[in-house]
Amino acid sequence: MSEHTHGLQHGLTNYGDRDFSLYLRRSFAQSMGYSRALLSKPVVGIAYTPSGFNNCHRHFPELLDAVKRGVLAAGALPIAFPTISLGEVFLSPTSLKYRNLMSIDTEEMIRAQPMDAVVLMGGCDKTVPAQLMGAVSAGRPAVMLVAGPMMTGRHRGERLGACTDCRRFWARYRAGEVAEAELSQVEGQLAVTAGTCAVMGTASTMACIAEALGLILPGSAAIPAVHADRLRAAEATGAAAVQLIGSERTADRIVNAKSVENALRALLALGGSTNAVIHLTRPRCWSISSPWATAIWRIFSPRAGWARFCASSSRCSISIA
Repeated sequence: MSEHTHGLQHGLTNYGDRDFSLYLRRSFAQSMGYSRALLSKPVVGIAYTPSGFNNCHRHFPELLDAVKRGVLAAGALPIAFPTISLGEVFLSPTSLKYRNLMSIDTEEMIRAQPMDAVVLMGGCDKTVPAQLMGAVSAGRPAVMLVAGPMMTGRHRGERLGACTDCRRFWARYRAGEVAEAELSQVEGQLAVTAGTCAVMGTASTMACIAEALGLILPGSAAIPAVHADRLRAAEATGAAAVQLIGSERTADRIVNAKSVENALRALLALGGSTNAVIHLTRPRCWSISSPWATAIWRIFSPRAGWARFCASSSRCSISIA
């Protein structure tokens, strides 16, 4: 058999005979209707995160089809696999508690399964940093596709966007300025389509951060979830993943001190969510000599000392690689 390792030849199950392992793997793969010709191609894995408990990702089946089109057109075999999905408002006590768990899930499934490159499909708040952390640790060529923001709703001639207006109207209700009947009407207009919150919250911020880091296609961070351009971006992302196969442009090489510094400057320019600082100061930062720490220091040291910055992070004590 060929000595060149690609596609299904990666990471063979250990049965004590490599050729037998590949023979058995192909046999089982053919049970899913794949031809031998298709199974001989490089494989692009697609980390796929829809969930009935994640409204932001309800359009992912359509996006998945577009990603697969791009992969197939570029000459590789797309294979989707599920990972944990974190729907912000459906998790108790908070979605941040499960970010590292999703990161571990993403990393280990990329490592364990036979793929030459991977497309990360995320969007809702903690899913993007979780997938980026997993991809950096896995060290395999990766490119991300984000969900895109939802469209805004309308109430009495006013445009509404979750979740800024969620809190605004709730505060007015608590103050007695809005009746319960009107609050109910507003409730049905805060989130009206698929996609992430239509404000510069964590989801939109991390999408822009991912673009600034160089891990999603340029210009694709803010395309609305329901726009046809989002599908075209999905197709282009699939094609880009194929182009990454065999290259050394892995996420752990792309994310370095310069790209993190660039992302932090983008965060400050956007006036984005402060949660982005928590996600960017992932475990590597706590080593003073790391590239991540260097970037954080260069941005924040004029404003605050390193010790004060570390003390401000609620995740310092429980972040894990």
